[in-house]
Amino acid sequence: MLSENLKNLIKKLELKYDAVAIKFCLEKPECEHFSEKKQAFCTYVNYAQKTGRKFYITKDDDECYGKLVTGMIDKPPVTASGQAGYDFGCYATPGACRNLYQKLPVIEPHTVNFVEFAPVEICDFAPDLIVFVADLPAADIIMRATSWISGDLWESKSSPVLSCAWMYAYPVISGKVNHITTGFYHGLKRRKVYPEGLRMISVPYQKLPEFEKDWTLIAFRTDDESKKDLEKRMAHWQELAAAYGGTVDLKKE
Repeated sequence: MLSENLKNLIKKLELKYDAVAIKFCLEKPECEHFSEKKQAFCTYVNYAQKTGRKFYITKDDDECYGKLVTGMIDKPPVTASGQAGYDFGCYATPGACRNLYQKLPVIEPHTVNFVEFAPVEICDFAPDLIVFVADLPAADIIMRATSWISGDLWESKSSPVLSCAWMYAYPVISGKVNHITTGFYHGLKRRKVYPEGLRMISVPYQKLPEFEKDWTLIAFRTDDESKKDLEKRMAHWQELAAAYGGTVDLKKE
């Protein structure tokens, strides 16, 4: 389960779009089944944000290929041949698009029958992912949190089509955070899911403990106590450097 402390920390971000928890399930979750007109997989996070509801979907609720990257269906031959990506004008040839399908991250086939969504505030399950949609400065805080303990480098993996593969399957498979910018990706852009220029950040469960951190770096704090503390730390650098015959050429500005 998500801790109340983590929920409160995420709430402090004051996001315009609520963070959404996602769980990939073999068995049917104990919540309502999405019962409206079916949508593309990439729109369901936004639906949870707009409605504030917890729900699950099946492959029959997805009118696109989120059901493919979650392993609910096998790769359809015509699509996986690259023909659709070519006809949409996203690639120069079907072969170029087929190359994507040969590298596509897919959750272990037929182990996911249901996908559960819930705004973090009402999440009562242990999520596989939390998806954030944020602008600065919240996006900066989220990204820094994901490497605070591990020191992991920030990476972004994506493709012009099937961005859902990289935002939902790839983090689960790799255990790595992934992030993309809205406005670049065919399905999200065509469906006008979000304004352009926002960061979508997908955080797998392994990374969630890293969120419990100081959010404002000491160099950006304006209170007198923090300023004095930073001066003391920087003076100590010079003492250490002098002991080894050198200096530290780092400034506050």
